[in-house]
Formats: sequence, structure tokens, C-alpha cells
Amino acid sequence: MSLATQKDGSFQSRELLQEMISSIREGVIIVDRDGRVLASNPAARSLLAGGEKIESRRLEEVVADQAAHDAIGRALKNGESTETKIEIAVRHDNRVYDLRAAPLSFAEKRGQRHAIGIFYDITRLERLEKVRQEFLSNVSHELRTPLTSILTFVETLDDGGLEDEENSRRFLQVIRRNAERMHHLIDDVLELSLIEAGKVTVNPAAIQLAPLVDEAWSSLTKKAQKRGISFENQVPRATTVFADSRRLEQILINLMSNAIKFNREGGTVIVAYEESGGSQHIHVADNGDGIERLHLPRIFERFYRTDSARSRELGGTGLGLAIVKHLARLHHGAVTVISTIGTGSTFTVSLPAQPSATETQTSA
Repeated sequence: MSLATQKDGSFQSRELLQEMISSIREGVIIVDRDGRVLASNPAARSLLAGGEKIESRRLEEVVADQAAHDAIGRALKNGESTETKIEIAVRHDNRVYDLRAAPLSFAEKRGQRHAIGIFYDITRLERLEKVRQEFLSNVSHELRTPLTSILTFVETLDDGGLEDEENSRRFLQVIRRNAERMHHLIDDVLELSLIEAGKVTVNPAAIQLAPLVDEAWSSLTKKAQKRGISFENQVPRATTVFADSRRLEQILINLMSNAIKFNREGGTVIVAYEESGGSQHIHVADNGDGIERLHLPRIFERFYRTDSARSRELGGTGLGLAIVKHLARLHHGAVTVISTIGTGSTFTVSLPAQPSATETQTSA
């Protein structure tokens, strides 16, 4: 039967309204003046009752958040349209919603008072905003420390320190070191931002791994020599991996640089290779003090440090491992770590195995 031939006008309106709200992705509920749910869409039922029916139930039974009650209450009693942020536990996960409550004017014309509540899921936006705020706070802190040091020593030199040649040279070295630290931090921040924005791409190709490892280590030789760190390239000379040469070298430099910084004096950095389970594994190991178990789950987070003071002293930006993680993912791979206190750490970059010649020709 068509809507035009329906005899019950209220039934027509309710059916039409139900069709409309059922097609909306956001959770929608309509509440009467007594605080009972008149209608809802599948998204609201999934959100508030695990998919079960909520019609005829009181609002307090389906929404536990007091702010939601207040917002819908103002729409029912005072005819006010309001927005409020609420949290709802959904399958053991706290989700954040922007609830918009408003009176329904068509109901008022019939001498009734109804209100509509629309739940917009803003959980992802809230989490991204939190990450953004933490990121800005960390960057500000990381820049403030060397900048303060630079300004302090510049003022000292300006106040007569230039006359003391021995100390002035030492002050200039400190200024240079802190300026370099700021430069490295800005470089890493820009690099990570480009990667996370999807503006960095990789162009995998078959490359010789052993020479690439040697080349990466050569850029770190001076740092290693200062601490008496030796190096062993245990990658078989004939080994080839399928990766972007420039980005893989960047991964290796970050991992080997960390292996130098956090190794013991006179320690050794070893790079090895193995293939298993359809993946190619590159291991970068040191025999330093190791990483405590509690730090391992967060070691690849931006600005996370197991020893902040030591890391800053050694020139670390706190972004190297985050960059490694993202670059590995761009290769459809991953990076993991195994560490034992007093023995050392081994970081492993796993890449998809090199496609066969047949596969390469097919894709071409």
C-alpha cells in the first residue's frame, strides 16, 4: 500500500521517519516528553544496546552519561538545541561522541514534545588531536632545551667571555653541538611528518645488501671510533633484498647509530641476514646494556626514550625508531626488537621476500 492510500496519517509519518533515520550512519534516537525512546536507527541500537531494540525504554536505561540526559532534557523542556561531548563504552573500548540534541518542531505543532539526539563518533579525531598536542609539546620541549643552552652561552660570551680564549672556544663548541642537535631534530620532524602524511613513497628493487650495509656504516665510522665500537658485517656478499635502496640505507643508519650510542664502550655492532617464512630479515645487534622489558612495547613511539638524559647527551632526537617503523611499513614489512638486560639488543627489519623473475615479468 502506498503512502497516499494510508488511512492513518501518524503511521505514515512514523514509517517515513524510520526509513530516513535508518539510512543515516550516525546513531539517531527520538525521545518523547516522558524520556522514552520512540524511534532509533540501527547505528544507535548497535551503539547503545549491542543491536538490541531500545524503543519504549527510558533514556536512562540506554545512555549512562549524565551530559546526554541533560542535553536531551533541555531540548524536551526548554526547546533548546545543544551540543555536548560524551563517552560511551563500546565493546570494552571508550568511544567519544559529539551528541547534538534538538527539539522536533513537527511534534510541537501537534501538541507534543519530542527531541532528537544524533551521536557523531569523534573518537578518531579526539585521538588525533591528542597525538597532535603531545607532538607539539614534545617538539617544543626538545627545541627549548638546546635553544636555552645556546642563548645562555651567547650571553656569557657577550658579557665578556670572548676575552677568555680557552672558555670561549669551549662555549662555541657547546653552541655548535646544540645547534646541530636542533638541526637534526627539525630534519627528523620534517621527515616523519612527510612519511605520516603519505608524501613519501618507496620504489623497491633488487639490491645488494652487504655493500649497502658497508656504505651505511661508513657514514658512522667517526661516531663509532670515539667510543671504540667495532663492526661486523655478517651479511653474505651475494645477498639481495627487494627494497628501496635510499630508504633501506636510512633504516640501517638509524638502527646502527642507535647501536653505537647505546652500546658499551669497546662494544660491537653486528649486522646479519636470514630468510624465513617468506620474509627477508635484517638484524642489527649490539652488546650494550639492553632495554628493560617495560619499555619494549613503546620503543617505536615518537619521542619515547628509555633514558632521556643519556639520549639527549648522545644527540638523539627520539624520532629515529619511529621513522624506522614507518619506513618498514612502507615496504609492507615491520621492525621488531629483542633485548636482554646486560647482554644487548637486536633490532630486526623484516621485508617481503624478493619476487621471482616470473612474478616480476607478470607485473611488468
